[in-house]
Order: sequence, then structure tokens, then C-alpha cells
Amino acid sequence: MSNLSQFNAFTRDLPVSEQLMPVLFMGHGSPMNGIEDNEFSAKWATMAKDIPVPTAVIVISAHWFTRGTHITAMDFPKTIHDFGGFPKALFDVAYPAPGKPGLALETKKLIHSADVGLDHDWGLDHGAWTVLRHMYPEASVPVLQLSIDYTKDARYHYELAKELYELRRKGVLILGSGNIVHNLRMMNWEMINGGGYDWALEISDKFKDLILNDHHQPLMDYQTLGKAALLAIPTPEHYLPLMYTLGLKNDKEQVSLFNDKAVGGSLTMTSVRIG
Repeated sequence: MSNLSQFNAFTRDLPVSEQLMPVLFMGHGSPMNGIEDNEFSAKWATMAKDIPVPTAVIVISAHWFTRGTHITAMDFPKTIHDFGGFPKALFDVAYPAPGKPGLALETKKLIHSADVGLDHDWGLDHGAWTVLRHMYPEASVPVLQLSIDYTKDARYHYELAKELYELRRKGVLILGSGNIVHNLRMMNWEMINGGGYDWALEISDKFKDLILNDHHQPLMDYQTLGKAALLAIPTPEHYLPLMYTLGLKNDKEQVSLFNDKAVGGSLTMTSVRIG
């Protein structure tokens, strides 16, 4: 099938609906959450039951950080084990969700702020599959990933997200996957089951207040929020997926938090639902 035929077939299959698909940001944490039944993975499974079954999922993962913007466009994305030092059981996991080349083409067409590349090499990294295998264990929902351009700032990604809004009317779940507070160098493994440093709890409370009150400007300018923010976000890749989630919110939608817990001292699992 030609690219144009794939695009036309996709748009015919997904008529515009008045119902907007919710938008999610998932604090994905350790790759082990992908194979463990714990409080975080249980909530991911529950969330999938609380929202409509999506026509497809587009994941913006902290673990696909690129120059420029790219979207996976293959029929069957591979499962990427982009980590080390974990049990063999984690490396044995395959998440065989199909791709959706037609959706990749439509997404490319919707985004005007970047020349989006159609990628046939990446796949689904652990920011995507560790969460989705709990949400959709049968791997029957098509999944794509949209990369994060590391040359751009938070505001750029927030604004780019707005160009994806129409996909929500077509039942596409747009899911940011990272961690709002994420400083692995300061992790305390004695606190891995729960607990945060004072600075981590302080900035987490600040971030949550801004999110719940729709004050997105300071979140885009997080570098101005003080030393705690810089400790929470020493590098931006785990934070920027949140910008996509917030950028897709309209003025009438409600925001709620879940999995709102600090672990390891310097990491929060706090997750966000819009709509």
C-alpha cells in the first residue's frame, strides 16, 4: 500500500468524534515496574479500564531523545531493552503491539513546527512498553513513539503538543512517559519503597500545585523555580514528556493526579490525567 493510501485508509477508519480521548503523563520509574505487580503497575491497569479503549497510542518517552522530531512508522515496532543490570526476565519481555504507519503520516501532516521524520529503526523503548503491557496486556492496540528533540526547550515541546490536539478527537491516546522529579545520581536505595528528600518533596508539591491550577508558564520555565527544581531536573529528558501532556489540555478539562509517591529519595512516580 502506498503512503497516500495508508493515510487515506487511516483517516477513513477514524472519524472525528465529539468525545476527546483523555491525555496521560505516566511516571514510569524503574524498568522492573514492567514485570512487577505493584501499586504503580496496578494503577496503570486500572487507568486503562477507566478511559475509552484507544484507536492507537502515541507515546512520548524520555528514552527517545533525538536531534529533530521523529515518529515510528513501521508495521511492527520491536521491543527495545534499553537498560542494563536487570534480571533476565526483564530482557525476555516482548511487547508485540502493531504500529500504524497511516497514523505516523497523519501526525507528520499535523505538525507544522517541525519536519517530522518517519522512522523505521527505533521501536518501543521501556518508557513505552513497561507501562503499556500493564494497560493493554494483549498488545492489540497500535503503538507509535514520537521522539523528543533535545535541541529544543520546554516551551517548544509544550507548543508542539498543541498541534496533536485533533488526534484526541480520533480516539488516539497521547501518553507522556518520564518522571517529574528524576535524579538518579542522588538515589537512596534504602528509600526505594517510599520516601523523598526534603527538597524533592518541596519541589514536587510546587509542581503539583502548578499542574492542578493550570499555571503552565512556570512549569515551562522550571529553571527559574530555584535550586530544588534544578536538583529535580538535572537533565530534561524525563521532564519534557510532561510538557506534551499539559500542552494538550483545553480550558474546560479537569486534571487529576495518581501514583503520587516519592521513591528512592530523588524520584517521584507522580502521574497526571487530563480529561
